Amino acid sequence: MINNPKIVSFDWLKSQKLDNVRRLLKEQLLKRFLEMKGNIYPHLIRVFYTIFKFEGNNLVSHVKRVDIEITHEVWAVVVGLKYAGLRINKGNIGVVEDFNKIQYYKSCLKNPHAQVRTCSVGGLKLDERLLALFVTWILTPRGSNHYVLTEEDLVYIYCIMNKIKINWIHIIKEHMKKFYKVK
Repeated sequence: MINNPKIVSFDWLKSQKLDNVRRLLKEQLLKRFLEMKGNIYPHLIRVFYTIFKFEGNNLVSHVKRVDIEITHEVWAVVVGLKYAGLRINKGNIGVVEDFNKIQYYKSCLKNPHAQVRTCSVGGLKLDERLLALFVTWILTPRGSNHYVLTEEDLVYIYCIMNKIKINWIHIIKEHMKKFYKVK
């Protein structure tokens, strides 16, 4: 089975006059990663994830008699990401100074005086809503409930909006560890 990946077209963002979002994503060095096209083979990806492990800072797996090692250099060459910037985890969100989840979420709302029960995508301004989509569907995808934003999602959006460089290699690797229960 072959699937097409979820991608962001920076030309489309430009044509829709979403230049601020386009610029913010470029500043995070995410353009090449988000625009990657090609076929995805879910079975091979499943095999990779089933047996991958971390050796030092590298992802290592073995698929169809091929050893695969994804180093920081591979990330840089293939997707244009660098191992630089803030390394944000659920346990260290405090590395982003002056971040307050509820206060920031309210500042992202079209109506900042609205009653807040959950941090959901529904009432967000356009730029923040698009960034939430890219964060929850592509950068740190999850199987369900893309509507409710976690504190981590909000920190990523906050950093992107405030031009705080994020170490996306670290974020993606930590996300892989969390969701694929690496041994």
